Amino acid sequence: MKSLRQRIEAEINRLISILKKAQASDGSWLYPFETGISTDAYMIILLRTLEINDEELIQALVERILSRQEENGSWKLFYDEEEGNVTATVEAYYALLYSGYRKKNDKELLAAKRRILKLGGIEKIHMFSKIMLALTGQYKWPRYFPIPVEIMLLPLSFPINYFDFSVYGRANLIPILILADKKFRVKTKRSPDLSDLFLSRDKGESDDYLNLRPSNDWRSFLSLIQNGIKNMMGFPANLRSLALKEAEKYMLDRIEPDGTFYSYFSSTFLMVFACLSLGYPKQHPVITHAIRGLKSMKTEINGHIHMQYTTASVWNTALISYALQDAGVSMKDPAIQKANSYLLSRQHYRFGDWMVHNPSSLPGGWGFSATNTINPDVDDTSASLRAICNLVKKDPPYRQAWDRGVNWLFSMQNEDGGWPSFERDVNKSLLNLIPIQGGEYLLTDPSTPDLTGRTLEFFGNFTNLSKNHPAIKKAVKWLVRNQESNGSWYGRWGICYIYGTWAAVTGMIAAGVRPNHSPIQKALNWLKEIQNSDGGWGESCQSDINKTFVPLGVSTLTHTAWALDALIAASDQLTPEINAGIEFLLAAAKKEDWTHSYPKGQGMAGGFYIHYHSYRYIFPLLVLSHALKKFYNNKESL
Repeated sequence: MKSLRQRIEAEINRLISILKKAQASDGSWLYPFETGISTDAYMIILLRTLEINDEELIQALVERILSRQEENGSWKLFYDEEEGNVTATVEAYYALLYSGYRKKNDKELLAAKRRILKLGGIEKIHMFSKIMLALTGQYKWPRYFPIPVEIMLLPLSFPINYFDFSVYGRANLIPILILADKKFRVKTKRSPDLSDLFLSRDKGESDDYLNLRPSNDWRSFLSLIQNGIKNMMGFPANLRSLALKEAEKYMLDRIEPDGTFYSYFSSTFLMVFACLSLGYPKQHPVITHAIRGLKSMKTEINGHIHMQYTTASVWNTALISYALQDAGVSMKDPAIQKANSYLLSRQHYRFGDWMVHNPSSLPGGWGFSATNTINPDVDDTSASLRAICNLVKKDPPYRQAWDRGVNWLFSMQNEDGGWPSFERDVNKSLLNLIPIQGGEYLLTDPSTPDLTGRTLEFFGNFTNLSKNHPAIKKAVKWLVRNQESNGSWYGRWGICYIYGTWAAVTGMIAAGVRPNHSPIQKALNWLKEIQNSDGGWGESCQSDINKTFVPLGVSTLTHTAWALDALIAASDQLTPEINAGIEFLLAAAKKEDWTHSYPKGQGMAGGFYIHYHSYRYIFPLLVLSHALKKFYNNKESL
């Protein structure tokens, strides 16, 4: 009978083999970035609107959408969303009808319609889906939109300007500002009629369907914006046209080499419609190039074509390269050499919007996708730096990349001590007044425990930066201030409290915080309290919606790996909880069930969740490697 150490080693070797075999010829890993069916539906709607009759792709997307329908007729964002998701169900229903390959009296659509009406009708869908319906002629644009397009003309010195929105918010909102200003809508001879999905009498004609009810504070500040624009510009007659030109220029200046706008599906989709509203013909090169870029992001999952929201090749490659090296794969191994060469080629050299709030730093970060050249982020940068760390002393190009990357990462620390995702100090409280659904995720880019913790872990474990450096001490203080009362931390980009707690604990330990320090002990006690009877951990996406920990009811490999890694980082010896967690990872590694595809990442609470296909391999490999090195090395048997 094999010892526990031997079983751990065998599983590590199995995971290494799986990952090596999955590597692409250019050195990257192309594991899918899966986000449900919304992007598939939107692609059908976009192609039909532009009258691009790519029937092979449209039919493939129809089949994938149908393959994800639940027995009750709905579509879900995650497994335990028992009643289904009304927004996803309306999007699927609309796309299937618009495709022409399904009719209203088909059993799948009849079931979907019943579910939509039971969930409150089309009126209950997310605001941004309503905007999509408005610009494709299914809803009337409201007379009022809470942000005027003239905001594009405000200078950086004004109390609020469009660079105060997060870059993700800008990318999606700027085309919406154009579309809302023009009340643009386009229908074709194929456009279906969705009026029978309404429960109210107005059938989409209400001026308040976006629920844009601004507070008196926002109305007052909006008046200040409008007066500031007029005073600054001297009441020119063409104020609105100047703002529209500035918005158009913003989009065109940030088109990536593949034709997408910031490499996001949603912003590119909106940009295409904004261009149409500005008079671009459907065959304009900007539009056709954008469509080619979106098509290039398609992937295959379980025999079905899926339109990715973006590609995750840099993120996957950075995490996997580091995980393989941490598990003992030599930096001279061809897999590592190819991976790190790929990462080296993806480091950014262009200035992006991040420089507005961080003008003293040179470029040096990494972005998330292969085509991202101007929108680096903190998490991908630290991940890429971990991957190339072992080559820095031996290879001058990697040393140069390292210096540029570390300097950029260090420069991105917010004034409050934490780290954001994309830009420094983009967290003005005024933005919370804007009545936009999901605004806290869309409009701001605050410090978060997951980004702060992971960045601290990098500086503590991979650089010579002193643990007493003011930046490190300031970050630790930020984490302590932002710990939840139960001992956990909220993770902005993962699901959710387990993710944030893992990042915070491992970051603080790497920064020199002693394991017996009260915040660490509170976190460890919380992790032990929520451990499942099978030894693993699991968390529901409902945590993200409710802003409190909601157990999934079952354990997942990724949640277990995150929780275990935190316990291991803060423990000097094996504990029953660690042993039980390891046993779960070993027992569940080869099982195939819904927990493997359960989302472990999120983009917007209640609206956008991510299944990273690589995580089931990366994080168990990392934590088993950490356990082996810390507890099991030089031991004869366990």
